[in-house]
Amino acid sequence: MTYDIALKRIYQPVDAEDGARVLVDRLWPRGKRREGLALTDWYRDASPSPALRRQYHQQEISPEVFAARYRGELRDAPQSLAPLLRLARQGRLTLLSAARDLASSHLPVLREAILQALYDEDVEDREPTSSPCYRHQFEEPE
Repeated sequence: MTYDIALKRIYQPVDAEDGARVLVDRLWPRGKRREGLALTDWYRDASPSPALRRQYHQQEISPEVFAARYRGELRDAPQSLAPLLRLARQGRLTLLSAARDLASSHLPVLREAILQALYDEDVEDREPTSSPCYRHQFEEPE
């Protein structure tokens, strides 16, 4: 199954095609009022930890190190992706951030982690749950 996960700046206008709009930042965006954002949720649990975010913004670590550490944070807390997986299964999911450059923000890494988790769940669903389901394949004809 294919999933539609878009990335967008919180400062861009709301679009009817956005689907579920989720702000995935620890900090509230400057100058924005909740009423005008049409948010489905403000979900901080899947954003980078404050320490990791600070290191990246102060350029103490490279983008590659940031991405690797953020993937590690997401891997260590797989339950943090659950609400986002649920929304992605319902239709288009738009991940929002106040970052100026979305390509170098945490959103591409988060989208990749969500898509991988969805793929892993889909593969699990296709696996046989018990061997009796396939008993007829192993029985010898009479």
